[in-house]
Parts: sequence; C-alpha cells; structure tokens
Amino acid sequence: MSRAWLYSLTILIGLWISATAFGGLLPDNLAEWPVNIWCWGVFAYIYKTTNRKERIEMITVLAFATPMELFFSEVWNIYEYQRGLMPLFVPAGHYFLFDLGRIMANKMKQSLALPILIPFIPMVGYGVYDGSDTSGLILLLLVLVFTRFGPQPRLYAAMAWAALAMEIVGTQLGNWTWANEVPWTGLTAWNPPLLVGAFYCFGDLLVNMTVVRFEEKAHVGLHE
Repeated sequence: MSRAWLYSLTILIGLWISATAFGGLLPDNLAEWPVNIWCWGVFAYIYKTTNRKERIEMITVLAFATPMELFFSEVWNIYEYQRGLMPLFVPAGHYFLFDLGRIMANKMKQSLALPILIPFIPMVGYGVYDGSDTSGLILLLLVLVFTRFGPQPRLYAAMAWAALAMEIVGTQLGNWTWANEVPWTGLTAWNPPLLVGAFYCFGDLLVNMTVVRFEEKAHVGLHE
C-alpha cells in the first residue's frame, strides 16, 4: 500500500473509530486507544525504516505540532476536542498529514500552486460579507503569502486543501469543534475555518527551516 493511501485511510477510519467508539462497540473511555496504538505503530515503523532526514522531519513535526495543538485547544480555546484533552494520536497524525501534503505537492506543477487557491477567494468573500467567517480573510492572506514567498509553494497550496478535507471529516464526526467566536480577536470562524490550512502552512514552514538547519550542520560534520 502506498503511503498516500495509508495516511488517507488512517485519518478517515481513525477519526471515525475515535468519534463513534468503533460504532458503539467500545466504551467511550477506550474509543481513542485503537487509534492511538495504530498511529504510533505506523509512526514508529516509518521512523525505523526511513532515512536520517525524514527522521529529523518526523521529530521536528512532533516538536512543533504538540505544543501548538495544546496552545490552540487549551489556552487560546479556538477549538475543543470531543473528550476535552488532545487525543494521543494527534501529533502522529500531524506527520501523516504533512507527508500526505508533500506527496500531493510532488504531483503538482509549480505554476499551479497559486491558481489552485483561487476557489477559496469567493468563499472567503462570502464568509466576510455574511459575517460568519471574518477570520477567513486573514487566513487567506497568510496562505497566499506562504505560497507566494515561502520555500515550498506547492506544499502550502496542497496543505490548504488537504487540511480542509481532514478538518471537514473531523468536525462532521465530532472529533473536535471550532469556536464560532475566535477568542481574543473579535473575529468569527466557520466550523472548520475555510483556510484552516494556514496553521498547517506555518507549521510546515517551521519544519522546513529546522530540517534545513540540521542538514547544514550535518554537512559540516557537526552531526554524524
């Protein structure tokens, strides 16, 4: 099975199992554990069998995604998880989505990075006009800036769509819920925000910068 299919099925089936407690077959307090075990098992297998650079990427994603998730959900409260605290499978899932976005990006022409974001513009305009998603304009501008000036335009464009698809599944199943009123800002948001991929683009940029730095050090012999 290709990684793209592995990641896609893991996300789709895993979110369903967690949200529904395996269709009601599991006690609610055990609903997340099959997903936790599977996701970290897949993560560990990839880590064991891959090269040094991807291992750095995997650890870097965990290092950034975990505290960001806790900040967004427990401090900023822009979304709330189904059972309160962040599920243990979420950090591993972030790497799966990151790598899935990279696979999608590699199949995309560089010249398409900005054009595939165009469908977001009228939808963001409607959310701002309607007043139901005024944060969408800021998030759209961030995604456009990342895609236009960032080091991996195709990845950011791909993540905008991949993140939205994953968020739609998660929110519809009830794994998490985004706040309609964004705390501290006076802005509104849909559930999920249309350009939620902006958060993922920022995380991907941090991962890219960190991995490049590690690779530079390796080239001069600081890390063997």
